[in-house]
Amino acid sequence: MLSFEEVISRLRFKRVRTAVVADIRRQVSMDVGKRAEAGLQQNYQYKIIRIMRPDDANIMGNVHGGIILKMIEEAGCIVSTRHCNTQDGDRCLALLVRVEKTEFLSPVFIGEVVHITAEITYTSKHSLEVQVIVMAENILTGGKRLASKAALWYVPCSLQNVSNIMEVPSIQYVSAEQEEEGRKRYEAQKIERMETKARVEEVMPPLPNSEPHTVGFSQSSLIHLVGPLDCILHDYVHGGVTMKLMDEVAGIVAARHCNTNIVTASVDAINFHRKIKKGCVVTVTGRLTFVSNRSMELEVLVDAASLVEKEMKKYRAVSAFFTFISLDKDNMPLPVPPLKIKGEEEQRRFEEGNARYLQAKAKRLADNRQQ
Repeated sequence: MLSFEEVISRLRFKRVRTAVVADIRRQVSMDVGKRAEAGLQQNYQYKIIRIMRPDDANIMGNVHGGIILKMIEEAGCIVSTRHCNTQDGDRCLALLVRVEKTEFLSPVFIGEVVHITAEITYTSKHSLEVQVIVMAENILTGGKRLASKAALWYVPCSLQNVSNIMEVPSIQYVSAEQEEEGRKRYEAQKIERMETKARVEEVMPPLPNSEPHTVGFSQSSLIHLVGPLDCILHDYVHGGVTMKLMDEVAGIVAARHCNTNIVTASVDAINFHRKIKKGCVVTVTGRLTFVSNRSMELEVLVDAASLVEKEMKKYRAVSAFFTFISLDKDNMPLPVPPLKIKGEEEQRRFEEGNARYLQAKAKRLADNRQQ
């Protein structure tokens, strides 16, 4: 028979054990909840990590801006396509329709590791916004810095019929304010896309023997036949491929105007008006529209025509504005030669570019004050 003291001791042990077990269960439940929440957040994110190789460089040894644009688009396409296929119905592929202003905040060098994080930040009924940040890591020192950031818009197209736009599964927002801010961005880009479509115009070839520092002197074009390596599913061109070609043309135009080392400073909204299919011949044309003391704005237009389908007429596929700066041998900004304007059309484009420049400058100042 147990003594009174032994009975009391055992009862105390049972109470302690019960409390400990209950505490462990609560902790496990909390951990499961946190993992579920983290897992849900990870479903809205995708990361690409890659070391930059010599074949990623431009002629000056920095990583080509077009390479960064291509990697940004790849990350956005993957996270968007994954999310859109979490629902029942036709399998679909997220296609790029617009890239908001992309900022190149710091150059990336060969041998550095690039960390690209793409996150879905807003969904409408038929489109979704993906925000991307690019971090550059020096693997010798471990230091990281913000290199680029961008926002992209995708629409899911059915693999059964790419003309059929699918509905987008909604995401869970942290707050009602976050959802409302996303809705405002959605409405703003929708209006801008409509305005851009209304401004489509034919690109006139430059005059032979144009005077230096005129629009015609630096205007340049690349002609590219779309092959299998340029395409994703259903033989349509990958958005990142097109953006890389656009950046190359813009770089040629800027270099011809300055005759110095040049780098991409930012890309204004890129609008993808129509899809480009394998077998098309694309003509990518760049021309100067505005020049400030330290920067150049260039309009880049992509026109496509089928090589085999003769009934398909040439059409405007993509349009965008790039901003470049001129650098000396120490990568310090140089003054940009003034642009010599010829004719009313060039004057109109110059004034519109000046308005965009002043608007962007005011926005930067406002952002700096908030910080």
